[in-house]
Amino acid sequence: MTDLMSKFDGIYEQRVALAEAVEHDPFGLVMEEVLSPTEAICDGQHTILLGTYNYMGMTFDPAVLEAGKRAFDEFGSGTTGSRLLNGTYAGHVDAENALREFYDMKGAMVFSTGYQANLGIISTLVDKDEYILLDRDSHASIWDGCKMSRGEAVNFKHNDIGALEARLKRLPKDAGKLVVLEGVYSMFGDVGHLREMVPLAKEYGAMVLVDEAHSMGFIGPNGRGVAEDQGVIDQVDFIIGTFSKSVGTVGGFCVSNHEHFDIMRQVCRPYIFTASLPPSVVATAAASIRQLMKAGEKRERLWQNSIKLHEGLRARGFELATDKPESAIVALVMRDMEHGVRLWEALLDAGIYVNLARPPATPEGMTLLRCSLCAEHTSEQVEIVLDRFAAAKAAIEA
Repeated sequence: MTDLMSKFDGIYEQRVALAEAVEHDPFGLVMEEVLSPTEAICDGQHTILLGTYNYMGMTFDPAVLEAGKRAFDEFGSGTTGSRLLNGTYAGHVDAENALREFYDMKGAMVFSTGYQANLGIISTLVDKDEYILLDRDSHASIWDGCKMSRGEAVNFKHNDIGALEARLKRLPKDAGKLVVLEGVYSMFGDVGHLREMVPLAKEYGAMVLVDEAHSMGFIGPNGRGVAEDQGVIDQVDFIIGTFSKSVGTVGGFCVSNHEHFDIMRQVCRPYIFTASLPPSVVATAAASIRQLMKAGEKRERLWQNSIKLHEGLRARGFELATDKPESAIVALVMRDMEHGVRLWEALLDAGIYVNLARPPATPEGMTLLRCSLCAEHTSEQVEIVLDRFAAAKAAIEA
């Protein structure tokens, strides 16, 4: 009998070796108590959170919490149905209205997760004899949406405008084409070259989808993301986003100005065949999105935190994935996994939590320690983080 689990033996052996090398499981952190958007009790220890994607610190916003509690009391704990059946409550409509207001767009669909939003929109849009062009560093949900579609996926070198054009030139002129880009690429925290790539895609007759999961809420004059910041949002056909980062809850969405966008509710399988979000969740999302419309000061504070951390880590001798801060993600490049794991654990022991990222999430052979800043981090907390990074580095290199 063929053991279907045997294909994972290499990963299992690596996991065993990892467990023997360190005391803590880098992928099994438990927060016993969450004190604020920036602090928690982990393993019985007070910890500064620097890897949660809680970019705007909305998880404890009073208006957001109140909206969720009220919806929980009025509508119960769940919908027990899909959006097309009994799963659309007043809160789902309100969350979609909040998205329309935030993006100043006509159409909005709320999905149960951001992963499902990419999976559903991409796989539904692109059919047989049509093409998806995607950046090689695209998120797993984008790749999986391509696999689920019946079209042909063509990838190009990360953020390479020339590579995108070379691929576009080779495709049949009249074939349906979708170019998929990201505002911020989550591994390195670098920004997509949308200013050049979106008009280029249009020149070759392609529609454009931009995933703004890691930029929505704080990049751009109104927090609408990199497409807004680079002046091409009006040329983008579909914007995908998530509630699990700047919005501070869970869920996903797609917004669009396409005149027939609403038909997607009738044809998108990951939207049709799954349970809708609980009333309390969509209520918190709607409240948070409306708070983000007036969050200019928070956006500025988040940028200052990112600049301070990036410059401080570079000054302390760390290798960073980007030459300058481009987003709220600051990624440290480790020379090997063992070194990365040892530094990760030394930081956790010092009361600092960051993400340890390794293949397949990162390029082959690359380990990252990925920091995610929050607008609620104080300048003093960032100073503490920098001091503890320096001490942890000295300890493991001694």
